[in-house]
Amino acid sequence: MARSTSSSVPVPGTSATEVPGRPLALHLLFSLRPGQWTKNLLVFAGLLFGRRLFETAAVVEACSAFAIFCALSGVAYLVNDIADRTSDREHPAKARRPIASGTLPVPAAAVAAFVLGGSALAGAVTLGRAFAGVAAVYLALQVLYSILLKHVVIIDVLTIAMGFVLRAVAGAVAVNVEISHWLLVCTILLALFIGLAKRRHEIVLLADGATDHRPILGEYSAYLLDQMIAVVTASTLIAYIFYTISPETQAKFGTVWLGLTIPFPLYGIFRYLYLVHRRDGGGSPADLLLNDRPLLGCVALWALAVAVIIYWPS
Repeated sequence: MARSTSSSVPVPGTSATEVPGRPLALHLLFSLRPGQWTKNLLVFAGLLFGRRLFETAAVVEACSAFAIFCALSGVAYLVNDIADRTSDREHPAKARRPIASGTLPVPAAAVAAFVLGGSALAGAVTLGRAFAGVAAVYLALQVLYSILLKHVVIIDVLTIAMGFVLRAVAGAVAVNVEISHWLLVCTILLALFIGLAKRRHEIVLLADGATDHRPILGEYSAYLLDQMIAVVTASTLIAYIFYTISPETQAKFGTVWLGLTIPFPLYGIFRYLYLVHRRDGGGSPADLLLNDRPLLGCVALWALAVAVIIYWPS
């Protein structure tokens, strides 16, 4: 049975758009979805694993890269909401977004996206040609996703995963450290896991109305996505385990103790699956991370453990 789309239960991060009399600038800010910018923390992976965490210049460059990708993410959300404004009105949560609800006019959103995107790319040039190139590819991929790729089965979730990979690559390029193939493999697998879980949440939430909101959802089923998630889950964990115990990693960091961090991704992924299957989570990975204390604590402790192990004097 389909769930009702007329629920009045407020959705985190969206209810503020329903308040009448809000200034246009505030509606624009909500459309940039700052609550989703936690995804861009992946930019700091290069700083952490490149062992430049305590270099002031590198930290400044990484923070600048993070700010630029937050702006580019905001542009992508604006373009996506403009393209999906009609179908979003049929979604119980997305109907409250400023563009879908009509509180942010499409022309204003389009101008803001153009100005913000241009400014972000101009800022990216100051961090070097390589970083600017990655930033431009990321923005182009996000726009292409909003217009075309989100309507192609399997390619849609692969595109989402590639967006995460480009964040990691951009962070490494910004601080001028080697881009490890392990970083790319673990990132794309984890991003696929999150993207597939999000698709599953949409199908379960919308039930029989899923295809009315987005026709591509008709190409998936909860069972099919569960099979894909199972494959990606195992692959992600195996890739991380091999990364931590590989001779290459041990030689790079001068330690054999990175394997001690393996329990953190194990718990984190299992916790995420629990929230998806038992708590109907997964619709917004950023909200799930920020609102679930065990998951947030796991990620924080993992980052702390990694930092202590790879920066500890040998």
